[in-house]
Amino acid sequence: MKELRFDGRTAIVTGAGGNPSLGRAHALLLAARGANVVVNDIGELPAALGYPGVGSAEAVTEEIHAAGGKAVADTHSVVDEDGAGAIIQTALDAFGSVDIIVNNAGICRVVSFEEMTAADFHQTIDVNLMGTVHTCRAAWPLMKARGYGRIVNISSGSMTGLAWQSAYAAAKGAVFSFTRALASDGAEFGIKANSVIPGALTRMVYAAQGAASSFIARAKDTMPPEIVSPAVAFLAHESVPFTGECIESLGGHLSRFYLARTPGFDDPRMTIETVAERWQEIMAGTAEGLSLHNEADPREWSPKPYIPAA
Repeated sequence: MKELRFDGRTAIVTGAGGNPSLGRAHALLLAARGANVVVNDIGELPAALGYPGVGSAEAVTEEIHAAGGKAVADTHSVVDEDGAGAIIQTALDAFGSVDIIVNNAGICRVVSFEEMTAADFHQTIDVNLMGTVHTCRAAWPLMKARGYGRIVNISSGSMTGLAWQSAYAAAKGAVFSFTRALASDGAEFGIKANSVIPGALTRMVYAAQGAASSFIARAKDTMPPEIVSPAVAFLAHESVPFTGECIESLGGHLSRFYLARTPGFDDPRMTIETVAERWQEIMAGTAEGLSLHNEADPREWSPKPYIPAA
């Protein structure tokens, strides 16, 4: 198979300064395949997160330069519109275009729901969800005008309901749904948006698990960030054949993550007692995937699995 490359494309990767981190791995791979890369990281953390080490956009940019790639560092924050706009402007000033955005920047407070303050909850939403929204909004007019764009948003398996991650789960679940909506909005303009659920040993995982964790001991060999990046890069490539999908990438295992519903039942005389008596019919049966896409109109909702054309 022909090598998939990104020559002439400009990619922005947010939250890419950590080491080890997913963002850094994505930036390095994209640059190695010819992309011009904007390495974004604010280089600091909110209080009490406890991530080891320091994120540095400059350090990752230097790594890319040392390997012969093209990159610039950016330290603006994604949490407000001005910061997101400045990130896009960095790409335009350095390389003249914005073709790819990998919305990787994120934070996670591992704390019980009752201990999570309102301020903590808002901050988690602001970084993980609104940061993604802001960068997409800033780049959208440029991508729409050119008739081309690739957006890869980073979601999380936490959205299925992990304990002690209520705010993070809510934000990442919203990123998943937001990405599907973007895919519908962007289909007629050549903009494809997909999401990734990653699993890797990063600074965030070290902080959540603790250095003595048995998971960390196993993950050091089996879940490096670099093994997730090929899925991200494929979704960022011009040849990706689908939009609105979510790919789970965990330790070298790839799968499709999607919404589904069971066949259920119909009863025009529905009562509370009907629900109570027939709940097993609601819960049982083969789930049917839900997609937002069909060949006639990519914006039309259709309760069928989305299969890209050959």
